[in-house]
Amino acid sequence: MRLLHFFLLISLSFFISSAVTKKTKKILVFSKTAGFRHASIPKGKEALLLMGKQNNFLVDTTEDAGFFTAETLKKYDAVVFLSTTGNIFNNEQQAAFEAFIRSGKGFVGIHAAADTEYEWPWYGKLVGAYFVSHPKQQKAKLMVTDHKHASTKHLPHVWERFDEWYNYKSRNNDVKVLMTIDESSYQGGKEGAYHPMAWYHEFDGGRAFYTALGHTDESYKEEDFLKHVLGGIKYALKK
Repeated sequence: MRLLHFFLLISLSFFISSAVTKKTKKILVFSKTAGFRHASIPKGKEALLLMGKQNNFLVDTTEDAGFFTAETLKKYDAVVFLSTTGNIFNNEQQAAFEAFIRSGKGFVGIHAAADTEYEWPWYGKLVGAYFVSHPKQQKAKLMVTDHKHASTKHLPHVWERFDEWYNYKSRNNDVKVLMTIDESSYQGGKEGAYHPMAWYHEFDGGRAFYTALGHTDESYKEEDFLKHVLGGIKYALKK
């Protein structure tokens, strides 16, 4: 009996130790705008808060660039830029975010995250490209080129949907492309036969995922899009 009690105590101790040491991941959703402001930002925040509850990670939201200090950022495992626009950081905040990524943490950029910080070359390489223009919102066909990634494994080879389709400049050719857009399926594409729209990469010690999708309110109720974003977050969190 004593031997049984001993093993039970050992098992219980191991279980408690595992529960304590297995830290719940935490993300910061950042949506400050200094340029165009997307009306879908509130819907995006709601969707990401619910996503965290359903997938066992914690979510904070802010539009305060003052969160970008070493002391505050160390609480988070990844930061999501939800349709940020314009120049939103001072030099100290930029340095804090660079240090955050270099410490092995993650970044997720949604839609207008590419319309942000044009004068900060490090950020341009992190996000993977800068926004340059877009045509009117319309349906188009996305071509999924990598079905192994968590953000695309659920998607069909050809994914037709309605959104606002960006054209880009200053692309980082080191990213790993997940999907491209078929410019023959809509009007206003300016990049030709190879027009990437979502990608990921390891960068400067951390991980980054970006998707061009997510302009509309309806996106944040769309199951396939939300699974796409969730896969990007899981990649950034190393889950």
